[in-house]
Amino acid sequence: MSLVTQRHADELSRGAQQLSVSITPKQQESLLGYLALLIKWNKAYNLTAVRDPDEMVSRHLLDSLSIVPHVGPLGDNWLDVGSGGGMPGIPLAILFPERRFTLLDSNGKKTRFLTQVKLELKLANLDVVHSRVEAFTPERPFDGIVSRAFSSLEDFSNWTRHLGDGETRWLAMKGLHPDDELQALPADFRVESAHALEVPGCQGQRHLLILRRTQ
Repeated sequence: MSLVTQRHADELSRGAQQLSVSITPKQQESLLGYLALLIKWNKAYNLTAVRDPDEMVSRHLLDSLSIVPHVGPLGDNWLDVGSGGGMPGIPLAILFPERRFTLLDSNGKKTRFLTQVKLELKLANLDVVHSRVEAFTPERPFDGIVSRAFSSLEDFSNWTRHLGDGETRWLAMKGLHPDDELQALPADFRVESAHALEVPGCQGQRHLLILRRTQ
């Protein structure tokens, strides 16, 4: 039996429409190919706590696609820090083939999986880096740095400060609006905007906070 069914394809297509995110047939095929790899590798590599393939469309694919409208107006060089199983970096790389996405994780099993996804889906705009974030030194600052359930806003800002500059946007994907975490935001960071996200099929709140350096 196929790991990905027509029901998953229909749910992805319907959810993308609800998010007003336009995906081509080829992008849909790549997203479902990624889902199949995630289901297959998750059994041995424990890439995500979500074990049910039926939940993965909403909680991984559509959750990642929910920030596409906010990524759209920003730059071409992106970092997904603490990428884990590749969310949101891989769906974003599929949706924005003209942009460059670096997926960073300190877990070797996870970066092996990400490398396999890059090869199998032929994602030429994707780079996978196995490193701790503090030790990573890119050639130039990133235009956008995104994290999904990676750490507190304080740690996210402090650990990635050296990877961006005054033009960089930091996108933090959160569940509940992180009021307590905002109190501990470093003095040189500010919230540029905050957005409540409606993710089709997802229970509970989802928020996106976009941060910038103030100096």
